[in-house]
Amino acid sequence: MTLTAGEVAKLRSLNDRLDMAEVEEIYLPLSRLLSLYVTATQRLFRSQQHFLGTEDAKMPYIIGVAGSVAVGKSTTARVLQALLARWTHVPKVDLVTTDGFLFPNAILEREGLMEKKGFPESYDLPALLRFLADVKAGRHPVRAPVYSHLVYDVLPNQWVEVDRPEILIVEGLNVLQTGGLPRDGKAIPFVSDFFDFSVYLDADEDILRGWYVDRFLALRQTAFQDPKSFFHRYAQLSDDEAIATATAIWTRINLVNLHENILPTRPRADLILKKVASHSVEEVALRRL
Repeated sequence: MTLTAGEVAKLRSLNDRLDMAEVEEIYLPLSRLLSLYVTATQRLFRSQQHFLGTEDAKMPYIIGVAGSVAVGKSTTARVLQALLARWTHVPKVDLVTTDGFLFPNAILEREGLMEKKGFPESYDLPALLRFLADVKAGRHPVRAPVYSHLVYDVLPNQWVEVDRPEILIVEGLNVLQTGGLPRDGKAIPFVSDFFDFSVYLDADEDILRGWYVDRFLALRQTAFQDPKSFFHRYAQLSDDEAIATATAIWTRINLVNLHENILPTRPRADLILKKVASHSVEEVALRRL
């Protein structure tokens, strides 16, 4: 059931350390637990169909993965996708990142939100909610926009299709956030309303800052070298200049977003994975049923 070392290497994000021991000790048991949850939820859904005499389309199980920039959300989401797809009935497991639902840079620039990219107001929330509602209702296929980290923008007329998966993993910074409740009793849906289970990846602030700076330095030697990269202007910075630039970006944007929008959602998660400086998971906190 576990992954090979080669598969782990392919699933691991740049500068994120993940070894076979952690896959077997943390993520494989988590996938077992989630498989139990999925089976129980689907059984309940079928019983409800029988009781009501309906023939609704199958309802996918949706897992949210949240946490700060540089905490390793993408690696965790991909590892869970790979492990869940290996269970006995070989479920179809799709993965979508909310980056595709960011407003295009042209809109962010027009609205003065480029410095707020990744904050809740930088997302096309109605489009994301429509996407999740369509997936949960069993409509197919449902399309999600594609985001390029190279050009730092949503790619026009490019889509990823989600076609009736048993499990959908949704990864993003602010997916557990809520808002104010209306006094008139009208429904205001939140992204997390569509989740059956949620995971929050946690780490101390100084560790997150270090990971962000390390990733920036690694990208300076790789993706930033591409002339098409939005961050190509940083490719020739010295080590000291790159560290200072990355630290300033972290402090001005990502740390503010963490304090204001991301960290306050941590208690809402069903599972919290606390990571230490080595990137390994030190503590697992599961919400009681």
